Amino acid sequence: MTSLRFLCVSLGLFYFCLSSLATDVSYDGRAITIDGERRVLLSGSIHYPRSTPEMWPELIRKAKEGGLDAIETYVFWNAHEPHRRQYDFTGHLDLLRFLKTVRDEGLYAVLRIGPYVCAEWNYGGFPVWLHNMPGVELRTANSVFMNEMQNFTSLIVDMVKDEKLFASQGGHIIIAQIENEYGNVISSYGDAGKAYLDWCANMAESLDVGVPWVMCQEPDAPQSMINTCNGWYCDSFTPKNPNSPKMWTENWTGWFKGWGTKDAHRTAEDVAYAVARFFQSGGTFQNYYMYHGGTNFGRTAGGPYIATSYDYDAPIDEYGNLNQPKWGHLKELHLLLKSMEKVLTNGDVNTTDFGNSVSVTAFDFNGTSSCFFGNANSTADANITFQGNQYVVPAWSVSILPDCKKEVYNTARVNTQTSLMVKKVDEAENEPMSLNWVWRPEHIKDTILQAKGPIVAKQLLEQKAVANDASDYLWYMSSVDVDENDLIWGEGTTLRVNSSGHVLHAYINGKHIGSQWSNDGISSFVLEKQVKLKHGTNQITLLSVTLGLKNFGPKFDLIQTGIVGPVELTGKKDDEKIIKDLSSNKWVYKVGLHGEEMELYNVESRHASRWNSEELPINKMMTWYKTTFKPPLGTDPVVVNLEGMNKGHAWVNGQSIGRFWPSFRADEDGCSDTCDYRGQYDNTKCVTNCGQPSQIWYHVPRSFLRDGTNTLVLFEEMGGNPSLVNFQTVTVGSACGNSYEGSTLELSCQGGRTISEIRFASFGDPQGTCGSFEKGTCEADNSLSIIQKACIGKVSCSIDASEANFGSSNCENITKRLAVEAVC
Repeated sequence: MTSLRFLCVSLGLFYFCLSSLATDVSYDGRAITIDGERRVLLSGSIHYPRSTPEMWPELIRKAKEGGLDAIETYVFWNAHEPHRRQYDFTGHLDLLRFLKTVRDEGLYAVLRIGPYVCAEWNYGGFPVWLHNMPGVELRTANSVFMNEMQNFTSLIVDMVKDEKLFASQGGHIIIAQIENEYGNVISSYGDAGKAYLDWCANMAESLDVGVPWVMCQEPDAPQSMINTCNGWYCDSFTPKNPNSPKMWTENWTGWFKGWGTKDAHRTAEDVAYAVARFFQSGGTFQNYYMYHGGTNFGRTAGGPYIATSYDYDAPIDEYGNLNQPKWGHLKELHLLLKSMEKVLTNGDVNTTDFGNSVSVTAFDFNGTSSCFFGNANSTADANITFQGNQYVVPAWSVSILPDCKKEVYNTARVNTQTSLMVKKVDEAENEPMSLNWVWRPEHIKDTILQAKGPIVAKQLLEQKAVANDASDYLWYMSSVDVDENDLIWGEGTTLRVNSSGHVLHAYINGKHIGSQWSNDGISSFVLEKQVKLKHGTNQITLLSVTLGLKNFGPKFDLIQTGIVGPVELTGKKDDEKIIKDLSSNKWVYKVGLHGEEMELYNVESRHASRWNSEELPINKMMTWYKTTFKPPLGTDPVVVNLEGMNKGHAWVNGQSIGRFWPSFRADEDGCSDTCDYRGQYDNTKCVTNCGQPSQIWYHVPRSFLRDGTNTLVLFEEMGGNPSLVNFQTVTVGSACGNSYEGSTLELSCQGGRTISEIRFASFGDPQGTCGSFEKGTCEADNSLSIIQKACIGKVSCSIDASEANFGSSNCENITKRLAVEAVC
């Protein structure tokens, strides 16, 4: 092996060393080996386009402080090649800068090229121009598609090679991925799917990157690929090839947010349980999806109906704050696993089944033993005897004993800080009164009355084919002549439109007659409205709106979007139903809005000066609003509250902060104030926000802001009220600890802020949770004064939860805890 330089990182009580120049990466059935050393590898997904370059160093640094070895990211084809052979790697799309930032922070990288990524990203990462190429079929043995895929994959590999970032070149990229979750859909493609899979493997191998290639969620991966697991739990996963290590490329730390859906939460206890079970069962590489989710800026959200926030309940939240206790509880687990690395990757393994879903796994290497006590029973705690000692393992938990004698960590016992995040009113100005709005209408008269558009066809065209994803909006315009003898003429005439778009607005002779969208996430629906036609020519104008193109499923690219018909006028004559099908009429098409074309969101646009300051319209469809504001004081993350608005798009200083739809509310059922971490998790368990808007807070990165005056532009599609819009900051309101006796309680406020008050402190058997602690039946009398002395006025404090510090708690036969709520 080549000689090696090391970077040693201090994390708490433990140190681990990371090679600054990896020169050889290989694998066997036990582990990934880097320069001759078998490794336990902990990784986290951070997607560079869902954050800004200014955020990258801090996000990656927090991942490193959380005990991770590597950062994993997808590569987004449609973002980098928006037009065929026209590439963009600037700003937040600067892939190489992101990878170098990972390297500079001393972490490895996992490059998931795909280039199909899913990721709740628009069209799964495929550029729509690819869909519109003659003769193309996506994700199958099709020469047109494979040529384009190989071109983009080779481009990425060559860029990375030129910078010598692969481990085989002395860089830090240790793993690459081709394709993504193809095992979920391969059966839909038949023999051509298997041929395509083999081609993917051969193509990837031909690129000679010198590091292992993985295929996640693909049980039938060719032998040259490592097949890996994605999901909530992967302890029972077994790689296809016995010589491949057991790898988990996506441990879902939460779930994504959709318009009209509730907020999903996955507890720190359950995530830690899944990780510990995975390593108990021989795992070697585990990646959190997501470790930081971020924001779907612009029109990047896929779906349809995926919201702008991609927080994912990840260990680092959408704004870059630590999501406590998840981040801290996992950090403690990571440190412990790293301390056991040699025995886990080299030791002899012996598992004893105690029955009732309880097992003990011992790893033995060179006289060192480490043990996992696992209890997969979702209701009953386990009392077990091991090597003459008694242990209690709570239900749905794993205890880790680095020496097989003393428990150091249990996944169900959270000792780390819980942070209650709050929104704070911007102190830079008195909001919302200081927001003075101007406005201008979206000029649609020439569209809805005169049917002006550059594309004409005697049929209804699919939206992807016409719009090519240049805009969410596509106008469909036609006309119908009606005289007094026409059978369709009458009082009961109805317009009926079958749509596979996501939202539809209908106009007759320039008058809006109705809008409709799907409430259940299914994009196909029927708009049916009574209409009043006039004698002569009647203009029918339909505006089809997308909210992210389908990103997942077998042959998802073939799912039609837009108005695919039929479009009909119906009436009754002598109780007989009359149908006039307009689907084969001459249809005129226009892509996008006038305001988009004129770039009204861009303050430097030559069209952006003609705004009205009088008679601000409220609840008026198709309206542009603009205001100016000062940047909020301090360094805390900035959000804008768009409550009162209906649906549309928002820009700050010309940069998109994404789609908004605050009026779309989650249903009323299924939420609970409590969450039992025990038992199998899915995204319908432990949900909140019932009956509330799916999203009212929208992230404004500090890098988008300027000193002095800033501009916010909103396009309101359905009619809203901008008077309620205001800017706030996100910060820690309260820092809570609820630590078991024998552990150390650590509390801190972010951004250099100090602890101003201790709202609650009790060492004994306190009850409740952060924000609602109550004294129990017993406690040490001086609990509050000791914590006040240790913490008030400090940025952070720590104290051992023990009677040595607090004196007697007078608690008999009770597991004692220290509960504290500190105000930041």
